[in-house]
Amino acid sequence: MSRPDLPPLTWLRAYEAAARHLSFTLAAKELNLTQSAISQHVRSLETWLGHDLFLRRTRALSLTEAGANYLPVVREAFQLLAGGTRALVGGDRGHRLRLNCNMSFAAYWLAPRMGRLRDALPWLQLHVMTATWGPQMEPGNTDFEIWFLRPEEMSADAELLFTESLSPVCAPGFAGDAPDWLRDPLMDCAGVLSGWHSWAEAAGRPLAPGQRVELMSTYVISLSAALNGQGLAMGQGFMTRALQATSALMEPWPDQRLPLSEVYFMIPPPRHAETPASRAFADWLRAEVAAETQTA
Repeated sequence: MSRPDLPPLTWLRAYEAAARHLSFTLAAKELNLTQSAISQHVRSLETWLGHDLFLRRTRALSLTEAGANYLPVVREAFQLLAGGTRALVGGDRGHRLRLNCNMSFAAYWLAPRMGRLRDALPWLQLHVMTATWGPQMEPGNTDFEIWFLRPEEMSADAELLFTESLSPVCAPGFAGDAPDWLRDPLMDCAGVLSGWHSWAEAAGRPLAPGQRVELMSTYVISLSAALNGQGLAMGQGFMTRALQATSALMEPWPDQRLPLSEVYFMIPPPRHAETPASRAFADWLRAEVAAETQTA
């Protein structure tokens, strides 16, 4: 078996600490090891490298030329590793929050409010994830969740954020500004209980038997298609408002909005796992929803 290109990390940590302190005893205290363990790790590293790294004298420890040359290389490697780790998990866990929510909520509700969030919580390090399954949704990989589900499906620790309604949207000028859901292409988000069939029935003109509705995995796709003149798409209220603020979007039948069975909930971490970030973000969400409710 060929020898690996790098020596074990424990040997390198022992060497770097001993070189920084010029003391095996102080290095041992820093790394919570015994002095003999530090000495053994360093000796193993020297054997692996084929070079002495320290001059060992009675009550004195100094670096050899090889040890002095190798030290900045090891320090730079540790700094690079530490920087990459901080970038991945955040430098201060109390200020970091991993939020999981669906893509539509992230794009149309959270994204337009990022400026207000930064102003309110300038110290918060937010990491937004839109995974609904896979490795990111394994226990421990998220701190705070926002879900769109029926009330009876939510756990006791979930807190209601807001309810929503559904209505069709399209690009201005689509179908000569005279769209017709019985004639024009229809698009919707899969997995939502209410959609074109229930909305059209409530509007008094049910879809024709076998009428085609193209389904997308997220409203982001169907609404993007509608903005590009590809048909009529269902949109929730906050999505329509966000798009109308930045894009040309038409809501042909604004008085015919269908209340949804699903609602938006937030699920903060349990009390024992709360952090300053999770508490502050929950308070900010409540304040944003309350302000929007008052102006609606």
